[in-house]
Amino acid sequence: MKGLLHRLLESLNLSGRDWAVLMLSLLLAFSMWLIHNLSLRYNGYLSINVVAHCNINGHSDVSAGKSEITARCRAKGYTILSSSFFSDKTVDVTFTPSVMKHYDADLYCVTSDDLQEYAHLLYGDGVTVEYFVSDTVVFRFPEVDHKRVPVTPVYSVSYASQYMGSGDFEVIPDSVTVYGEPFQLETIESIYTAPVKHADVSEDIHGVVGLKKLKGVRLSADEVHYSMDVTRYVEIVRTVPVETVNVPSGKEMIVFPSSVEVTLKCVFPLMADPYENLRFQADYSEFASSLSGKCIVRASQLPKGVISYTVEPAAVGCVMEDR
Repeated sequence: MKGLLHRLLESLNLSGRDWAVLMLSLLLAFSMWLIHNLSLRYNGYLSINVVAHCNINGHSDVSAGKSEITARCRAKGYTILSSSFFSDKTVDVTFTPSVMKHYDADLYCVTSDDLQEYAHLLYGDGVTVEYFVSDTVVFRFPEVDHKRVPVTPVYSVSYASQYMGSGDFEVIPDSVTVYGEPFQLETIESIYTAPVKHADVSEDIHGVVGLKKLKGVRLSADEVHYSMDVTRYVEIVRTVPVETVNVPSGKEMIVFPSSVEVTLKCVFPLMADPYENLRFQADYSEFASSLSGKCIVRASQLPKGVISYTVEPAAVGCVMEDR
């Protein structure tokens, strides 16, 4: 056999350079064959180690340790080959809280049905999962200290002429859960939003704003929705008498000045005269506890359509007399 191979090589009469070309051609042909076959799709089992991220109330947002997920997949040859070479590869996957089911104590699981929507994150694009080997995959999310605090909006709003806010600046959610060490949580009483600025506003405002991050702690939400109702108004100025209320029997409270100038801001368009059933009063009980002998003039009850009012002067002097 050895002699036969020797005679065959002699008959080819290849020089050293020819040998190099031959070997290079064979190597190139093998590479093309390998690339072609690895680009074809095959069935196989792919395994991946997963660290889960999930915002679960009262628990860490990162799983302790990792869990292996194995699935029967259809993928290109080089994907299956690389999976066997890098079997210890770990990926971080963020799950929505709705798919993370409570299992036991601080254990949570994801079912194989819910895992289907995360297949591209687990194994990459171009991999089709036929089925997962396990019905559920369990992760442990350790409990952590936490507290619920309100969200305080930071905002600046200026309005176009004859427009104003007709309600509070609201945020949803209006509170968030803060996770951290006990000594950190003790000093946190509120979470502030990033600054919100609107200028020359003539319609309702709404949007999304991020929350200010605090070092060393985690928040249950990264952003909140905000809204504020804006309305057009008209101003109606009128001079009205000041009435007195809660005056003891046999006494009379005299106020000076006896009338004040009132400016009403009313929703446009007006449906009726806002002053028709509106009374402005000085309360004796306030005078009795006052050191200055003055009372704030207040509206009896604002009718529908009146947004706010101002009184000039805001307070009147009071004198008591017997009847």
